[in-house]
Amino acid sequence: MKNFTFHNPTKLIFGKGQLQQLPKELTAYGKRVLLVYGGGSIKRSGLYDQVVSLLKEAGAEIFELAGVEPNPRVSTVKRGADLCKKEKIDVILAVGGGSVIDCTKAIAAGAKYDGDVWDFMTRKASPADALPFGTVLTLAATGSEMNSGSVITNWETQEKYGWGSPLVFPKFSILDPVFTATVPKDQTVYGMVDIMSHVFEQYFHHTPNTLVQDGFCETILKSVIETAPKLVNDLENDEYRETILYSGTMALNGILAMGVQGDWATHNIEHAVSAVYDIPHGGGLAILFPNWMTHVLDENVGRFKQFAVRVFGISADGKSDRDVALEGIEALRSFWNSIGAPSRLADYDIDDSKLDVMVDRAMVYGPFGYFKRLDREDVTAIYKASL
Repeated sequence: MKNFTFHNPTKLIFGKGQLQQLPKELTAYGKRVLLVYGGGSIKRSGLYDQVVSLLKEAGAEIFELAGVEPNPRVSTVKRGADLCKKEKIDVILAVGGGSVIDCTKAIAAGAKYDGDVWDFMTRKASPADALPFGTVLTLAATGSEMNSGSVITNWETQEKYGWGSPLVFPKFSILDPVFTATVPKDQTVYGMVDIMSHVFEQYFHHTPNTLVQDGFCETILKSVIETAPKLVNDLENDEYRETILYSGTMALNGILAMGVQGDWATHNIEHAVSAVYDIPHGGGLAILFPNWMTHVLDENVGRFKQFAVRVFGISADGKSDRDVALEGIEALRSFWNSIGAPSRLADYDIDDSKLDVMVDRAMVYGPFGYFKRLDREDVTAIYKASL
């Protein structure tokens, strides 16, 4: 196990009826509020009206930024940051899924920055300050509600990069499973793939003596695997939604990363795909992750065997470690397919015509990944296997 320091300052407010805590939590930071959200789903569900009513009762002055994209654009971030500066916003409230929260993190930092906010994504600058913000989560997927990471797309240049700062942890996040019950099947599936993928990025490592961390990871994976088939056939079941919602937060709030060196190569590879083609992030991960696993298998066959046996219950009797590991990878692919996730880039009408563009985007900072350091040849092979 590696040495580590853990600190997560986000106040997590979880369960039914917890929205009533919003006025007290938010107005502690001021009353000039920027409300950030995506499309019309929070209005159709009635959540928008609930939020606005509670804030008005608390005396808040509300400004709005609507229309945050599923892959949030830096152009939207800039509009939000400019609005914060113009209206002297005290605090931001993100109501939506991970994309809305990711966008809000960038707005919060951009509101306190005089330069181009894209500087943060391209590593030309780091935030020195940020506005406080809270979240009301409506989609179990990214874990952005309890971490300091964000992914932003520049559609004009077809670039998509992850970035982060300790200054952009949410001050609080309200998670009520009821608010996720209207999420359609495809987005629900993509969210569960994303959750599992976050666990994989932290599970596949070479660090010794991680018995506890492995157990945390395996429990989350098995919980999602057990719950997912039930949820996709009963989308409004609050208990299933609750399990997935909690799994999503625990998958990426820093707890699984304590004492280990995660990989994160597959996320980087997927970001390059969705930067060029604007596909759902979870859909891209479902396609790419099994192919990354197969490509890097021989770096640590024992860890993949452990995954196959402990998570999918693959029998090791009379088999080589490699055969058990490959069965585990195939079990994952089959599971994701069974709940409705895609398996080939062709499912999104993606061919090899922009293969070099995607590789260029993935390799912008050179070789990456910690389980296996991937170079251009590796990334090309993974993309080709995914077509």
